[in-house]
Amino acid sequence: MNKTIKTILLVAGVILLAYGIYTMVVPETKVSIGDLDLIKLQDNTNAYITIGLGIAAVALSLIKEKG
Repeated sequence: MNKTIKTILLVAGVILLAYGIYTMVVPETKVSIGDLDLIKLQDNTNAYITIGLGIAAVALSLIKEKG
């Protein structure tokens, strides 16, 4: 693979990993009105997919060529 492509994959992978971890760590949505508390549970499916894509991009960028 070209060195430029490897660098782009590495940067994109790190950004995807950071974004996936950030979306997983962000606290759940909570609304309080007086004594009534409304809590929306967080679905982390998109965060897992983003983290997986980030790991795949980093792994592809680290593969060495035969040569």
